[in-house]
Amino acid sequence: MTTENKISVLDKGYVRLVDHMGSDLSVVNAARASFAKESENFSQNDAKLISFLARENHMSPFRHAFITFEFYAPLMVARQHWKYVVGSDHTMDSWNESSRRYITQEPEFYLPTAEQWRLAAEDKKQGSAGLAGPWIGSVLTTELKELMEKCESLYNMAIDNGIAPEQARLFLPAYGMYLSYRWSCSLQSVALFLNQRLSEDSQAEIQEYAKAVHELVKPLYPVSLYALLGM
Repeated sequence: MTTENKISVLDKGYVRLVDHMGSDLSVVNAARASFAKESENFSQNDAKLISFLARENHMSPFRHAFITFEFYAPLMVARQHWKYVVGSDHTMDSWNESSRRYITQEPEFYLPTAEQWRLAAEDKKQGSAGLAGPWIGSVLTTELKELMEKCESLYNMAIDNGIAPEQARLFLPAYGMYLSYRWSCSLQSVALFLNQRLSEDSQAEIQEYAKAVHELVKPLYPVSLYALLGM
């Protein structure tokens, strides 16, 4: 499902555009600051300048456009995303997420359907290679669903008996549990994320979130994003 600023991902997740600052014009005006010049309207020469900046890897002007997203994603996606952000902190990213030390909202989990289970890749230690058969997929979906229900029941029992949420959360199976977080980042950081996570060899689940980010950002900075990504 797609609305004006929110795109559904996986079974229960989404990416929402919360706020943004700047435009393609902001990028070229940042680049021209060295010469104390500024454009009032975006022109073909500005588009050529953006292409030059991207081609020559002059990235600082792309940090003058800024975006805030809200993600609702399984922990396995959020942690992979977070490791990427830590590795690119020169782009001035900011990250805040919900914490079950403070909240006791109803847990939600990512549950692959029987047709979504993937086989391990034979030639590397990560990634996947093709779909598993329908029989094993059906078994795994059923078992995972029962496990999640059991863990959620134990979590609720702990909460109902006055256990602190920061301990009760130990009963929740972590990697499939959804959490919400906000990511504020420069346009350069978005491009780095998309270059890595739109790649076919990235994890399938985070690819879906990257596609949503791309769809939300492209209308805001069409020339810059094309120069940085080629799409």
